[in-house]
Amino acid sequence: MNTRDNTSLKTSSPGARNKTLLTGLVCAALAAVTHAASAQSAITPYGLIDMAMVRESGGSAGSVTKLTSGVSVGSRIGFRGTEDLGHGLSAVFVLESGFQGDTGTLGQGGLLFGRQAYVGLRGGFGSLLVGRQYTPEYLVVAFADPFGSGYVADSKNIVATSGNSFSRMDNTIKYLSPTVSGLTAELAVAPGEVAGDSAAGRQFGGSIAYATGPLQVRVGYHNRNNDTATLKNTENARNAVVAAVYDFGVLKAHLLYGANRGLNSSVLRNTSNPFSRPTIPVASTDSRDALVGLTIPLGPHTLLASYIRKDDRTAFNQDAHQVAIGYRYTLSKRTSMYAVYAHIDNRNGAGYTVGNASESGTGSRGISVGISHAF
Repeated sequence: MNTRDNTSLKTSSPGARNKTLLTGLVCAALAAVTHAASAQSAITPYGLIDMAMVRESGGSAGSVTKLTSGVSVGSRIGFRGTEDLGHGLSAVFVLESGFQGDTGTLGQGGLLFGRQAYVGLRGGFGSLLVGRQYTPEYLVVAFADPFGSGYVADSKNIVATSGNSFSRMDNTIKYLSPTVSGLTAELAVAPGEVAGDSAAGRQFGGSIAYATGPLQVRVGYHNRNNDTATLKNTENARNAVVAAVYDFGVLKAHLLYGANRGLNSSVLRNTSNPFSRPTIPVASTDSRDALVGLTIPLGPHTLLASYIRKDDRTAFNQDAHQVAIGYRYTLSKRTSMYAVYAHIDNRNGAGYTVGNASESGTGSRGISVGISHAF
């Protein structure tokens, strides 16, 4: 018998056959475990980059033209994940970092995960999430804005957002309810973490949303305690807002009304006296916000418009009006181009500026032309 015959005889021996069978079973088991693990948990990387040419004018420093990032919506890269824990319960998390595409620097003041960073549980009861998150009141404002709280038409230029200009709060414990008969609720609370004073810096808020057919209505509230080691016994910042969007098919109508009271209830995005007023503009401590807007879809084309009014009810009476128009062209599900113009009319020494989703702005007029790509 030749060598080939001897080799064939050896590999077909009972011991060799058992070893081959064992190896096959191990590989099958590993494949089954890997498949089960992938079915039970998933981590998804995602992101978005937005770049635009922006022209700002009307400020005392003069006009400026710049290439900037995060105009229509903040540029970001993130990771979201879920793990099936069984019995209808899942662990969830989001880590989302903002960045500036024009310079490569981190957004949100240099925070690593400044946009969102939370972990929690999701089940039939709803979701319980802990970490840095959006306030419920701000999400109502963004819902009502035809521009989605972005572009140079950003509603944050005038409309108050949760006692600050950042729309998020740290140390948040948030509960999201399941939808019942078209109703959903959202509750959030955050400790101030000030030693010796549990009320200092504390925040809480919530929202209720109702959807039926073409109508969506949302109501939001936020309360921010201003007490700190250097600022004691001041009135809390309180923001309440009601909003509605109705889809007529050929267009969507947007409405919003908000009431803001207390110190820091309606802060200015640009606090550097951008118009060189003889008297520095004062942030209102008692104001009303109103917004009306339209979204008109025309296939891949979308026309956008909004009018926003700030009614300052303090003795300063520093009112402001913003008018904005825009056009967006959808190239694909992930890519769009846009052109937007906005103008603010400040009254009685007010200092509101035309910013965008990531910047506070330097003047009373702004125009942007850009592109946004999600991945």
